[in-house]
Amino acid sequence: MSAATDDRNESVRLIRESAAGLAPRTGDFRRIRTLRFNDPGFDRAVWKQMCEMGWPGLRLSEESGGSALGMAEYCAIAEEMGAALAPEPLIQVAMAARVMQGDPLLSRILSGDMVVIPAWQERAATLDTGTDTTVAGGRANGKKLFIPMAAGADAFLVSGRDGLALVERDAPGVTLTIDRTQDGGNFGTLSLTDAPCTPIEGDIAAALEEAALATSAYLLGAMDRVFAMTVDYLKTRVQFGKPIGSFQALQHRAADLKIQVSLARASVESVATALDSGLTGPARLAAISRAKARASDSGMLVCRQAIQLHGGIGYTDEADPGLFLRKAMVLVNLYGSPALHRSRFATLAVDTDEG
Repeated sequence: MSAATDDRNESVRLIRESAAGLAPRTGDFRRIRTLRFNDPGFDRAVWKQMCEMGWPGLRLSEESGGSALGMAEYCAIAEEMGAALAPEPLIQVAMAARVMQGDPLLSRILSGDMVVIPAWQERAATLDTGTDTTVAGGRANGKKLFIPMAAGADAFLVSGRDGLALVERDAPGVTLTIDRTQDGGNFGTLSLTDAPCTPIEGDIAAALEEAALATSAYLLGAMDRVFAMTVDYLKTRVQFGKPIGSFQALQHRAADLKIQVSLARASVESVATALDSGLTGPARLAAISRAKARASDSGMLVCRQAIQLHGGIGYTDEADPGLFLRKAMVLVNLYGSPALHRSRFATLAVDTDEG
């Protein structure tokens, strides 16, 4: 193993340890249950602590106030947040921060004083940005859909066919409609009618790809945690005088789920390493699509099976496995559905044996 690999592994280990205080893998879910179905859907005080730890700026240069770390470290943080089901908008704000490097407002975003959420999507089942919205002449017009955790935004980074712009949430001409999601969070619909906006220079497409991979890592953390919970349950739930985990049929199902978690981990971690090694062009996009499709499919399968393996209690709202399934249901289509990413991978992959 090379010195560079040793350094990266140590960096990832430290990042995971730093997450233990704010996104513990062994914690209960009382905080999550309290926050769901309430605005803004996350805890601003906890978000402020995450910002103090430097999480939104992990991928930014030191000159921009970041840590200049790689996708491996970013995915490690996202995975730990997934294991804790933390609802704070790390992936969304990190995406905005990535685009707004060099902007005077960046320091407020990284400190947690200002929450900026990207508003890029105009229709379902697409990764296209800004095809109908306009942000020219200091005015924004159009509609953006499926904006994650929009209820907690102070401003939106809006993509348009003529560029990017920052739009304040309470600016004139701005209408924000909030809809609840399965996991207790929220999606926003942003309608803009001659809303004042500030032009922003940046590449939202590249930031969108990183958000897709980070979401894959979040799904990995969620499925890893719910699988561990399920194995513990199989060891302690007694039926017919013995733990149900001793029944061979359930052992086979658990083994299948373990394989799904391992495949998702291998995919996410290998893609993060490839990106940190300089993978570019169509191969980069194909690799991200491979990880997102794998994590989405495996995440849904593991979470659904976890509920079944918990038996009748697993179907109740009081049972924790249901929290993971609801989260997975929201995330699988965020930043591209599995079908979209499979299609893109098939189109772009230079080596189809990778899939």
